Amino acid sequence: MKERPDSVIRKRSLAEELAERLRQRITDGQFEVGEKLPAEPELMRIFGIGRSTVREAVKILVNMGFLKVQQGAGTFVESRAAADDPMAQRLRRADIRDLDEVRRILEVAIVERAAGRRTEQDIEKIERFLAERGATAAAGRLEACIEADIRFHVALAEATHNEILYELYRSATIHLQKGFEHIYVDTGYFLASQPTHERLVRDIIARDARKALHTIGIILKEP
Repeated sequence: MKERPDSVIRKRSLAEELAERLRQRITDGQFEVGEKLPAEPELMRIFGIGRSTVREAVKILVNMGFLKVQQGAGTFVESRAAADDPMAQRLRRADIRDLDEVRRILEVAIVERAAGRRTEQDIEKIERFLAERGATAAAGRLEACIEADIRFHVALAEATHNEILYELYRSATIHLQKGFEHIYVDTGYFLASQPTHERLVRDIIARDARKALHTIGIILKEP
């Protein structure tokens, strides 16, 4: 019997197989958003494949929106969802003011839950990004500071251990990043607000949801 074209199983290339395995690790959370992927030689060793296969697989995942290549820095996880996901498309089209409003609403829920659910591993990550935020602000490195600020707040969202809340916040904030780069002309705001962010982390470490809500209220009112 002659097969219809859409019923024929197409054999995937090695690059496609590797792309699928990396994608699965990303969606499973083995590679976190913002995390740097192992270098090409390490991926070649782990999966037993050649350099050209690694590069083609990375290209596939970049085109799908899972990875982002930063020249001179490496390849980083951009998203746990494909760029053609309906929500991702909607967020890309959204007005920056709408996205920022959603972010602010979510942050209130996030700090309350993070205060009650955070683990020591969560705190370690939160403090690392907070320190990076402060250091890049003091150095006047605006783009790196915005990136660290986003990673800090996303780490707070992750500390809620609510996957839907985390994904909603992460998606909204990542799409806001380019807008932030146009809003802020220097790191002055980030430097001035660093003490308040440090207070927020202390509240969360103390598992004091009431104080955390008060502090996030101050942060959200800061110019």
